[in-house]
Amino acid sequence: MLSIFGTASRDIGIDFGTANTLFYLKNKGIVLDEPSVLAMRDSARGAKKVVVVGRKAKNMLGKTPDNITVSQPLKDGVISDFEAAATMLKHFLADIGYKRFAAKPRIVISVPYDITPIERRAVREAAASAGKGEVYLIEEPMAAAIGAGLPITEPAGSMIVDIGSGITEVAVISLSGIVYCYSVRIAGEEIDEAIVNYVKRKYNLLIGGQTAEKIKIAIGSAYPGPDEDARTMEINGRNLVHGIPQSLKISSPEVREAIAEPIHSITDAVRIALERMPPELASDIIDTGITLSGGGSLLKDLDLLIEKVTQVPVHVADNPMNVVAEGAGRVLDELALLKEISR
Repeated sequence: MLSIFGTASRDIGIDFGTANTLFYLKNKGIVLDEPSVLAMRDSARGAKKVVVVGRKAKNMLGKTPDNITVSQPLKDGVISDFEAAATMLKHFLADIGYKRFAAKPRIVISVPYDITPIERRAVREAAASAGKGEVYLIEEPMAAAIGAGLPITEPAGSMIVDIGSGITEVAVISLSGIVYCYSVRIAGEEIDEAIVNYVKRKYNLLIGGQTAEKIKIAIGSAYPGPDEDARTMEINGRNLVHGIPQSLKISSPEVREAIAEPIHSITDAVRIALERMPPELASDIIDTGITLSGGGSLLKDLDLLIEKVTQVPVHVADNPMNVVAEGAGRVLDELALLKEISR
């Protein structure tokens, strides 16, 4: 827990994501990075009590007794369980020593571009309920662009592709505004699900989402490389025919085959955005290239595949998993810009 909180460090940027929640504390950087997971226990009187949040709660997925419920309050980047979301935010604020703040914080929290007014209000109320301070909402592609250091205030186009856990957003930004944005509800979770389904279909082996995520990180790739055939991983699951535990090896080419459909959807979203953006900005994008952010951008050679499909230079942002939170936090230093881009 942080020990010193002055007035200058009270403002917080939050990436409230489907898979992870990150807090950026002004003048201190990223101070919290935890899975967006909450575990609650049913009491004899019917009330629910928080057991753990974050990483400890994620480790309980699929392993709890009937009286403990492990939930993820966000789905596809938006709140699906308001009470759980507000409770989780309160606990995360407590973890960073919120009660020691010299004053109630200003909170900048990121939201998907195509969020509905009802979903937007739910995020605002959850953050306000947890922090009791002033809340600003900014779109995730804008926060990612700021965190990645793109020149968002200039009269030139910058393209950001933010691949999170529940949603992929492709945005073109110019003059502090999103000129065009195309979103698909296909991202990291769908890639994991594709691996689960592939292993089930090919090997009659049932694995969990966390195992699929480990496979994706360890040997997953979007584009064939020279060492692909040599990359394998041993996985454990339950044989659906015999009902007993089983181990087997899976190779990188198999994983690439498994995730081909969701990866195609992501690359297709980038292609569609390039086709539909204002032609005046097309030359800017060719010159500056496409920036990838979010955890999904770390999939091996995804940047190479998108570059091959679009014929436009592609690079991955530094610390791509942090850029949304960093962007949400950094904009607190420019209140005029914050008021211009907040919703």
